[in-house]
Order: sequence, then structure tokens, then C-alpha cells
Amino acid sequence: MAIMITDECINCGACEPECPNNAIYEGGAQWRWADGTALKEAALADGTVESGTAPHTPVSDEYYYIVSDKCTECVGFHEEPQCAAVCPVDCCVDDPDHRETRERLLEKKEWLHIAA
Repeated sequence: MAIMITDECINCGACEPECPNNAIYEGGAQWRWADGTALKEAALADGTVESGTAPHTPVSDEYYYIVSDKCTECVGFHEEPQCAAVCPVDCCVDDPDHRETRERLLEKKEWLHIAA
């Protein structure tokens, strides 16, 4: 599963530099597949391929957010999600809408960082 940031976020930014996938963005900031990854192109589950540098609409305009398709819960990097470990208000929590196995999270990590 991915991690999400709840609306209790105080916008301190402690989580953002901790993410090994650069899946965390400041509210209102556009996100890109290539940010912090090896993706020059992203082959998506629906079969489409898009540029890794194409900007995407922010998930939140009000507080920091996590792009669930880039979140690996730090599997393959750390023992626990680093955003949750550093969050002073405990607003980085499991996202019930994005549940994935450890194996899937490792596959996602490989896709994000070993892509050709």
C-alpha cells in the first residue's frame, strides 16, 4: 500500500527530503515521474506511455501530498516509511485506497529506479 498525508498536515516539509522516490510534493506543486527516479518515459498500467518530465496536476493545493504510484513505503530502502518516521504530527498514514504487497512495492521500486 502507499502512504498518504492527511489534512492534519502542518506543511512543515519534514517528510519531503526523506522520500527515496521523490513521491512527496508541496501543496500546489506539479509532480513528474522523472523527479527523483530513473524514468525518462513512464509506461502506465493502461498501456499509455508518457514523458517522464510531463507535469501532472497537484493532488492537493493545501498541504503536502504523496503520489501513490511513486510511493513504495520505502521498501527496498528502509525498514519503515521515512515520511511517517519524521512527521511531527503523525499525518503520514497507510492509504486504504492503495494496498500493495511487499513484492509489488519492490517491483515498483525497480521500475522507478532501474528503468532504461
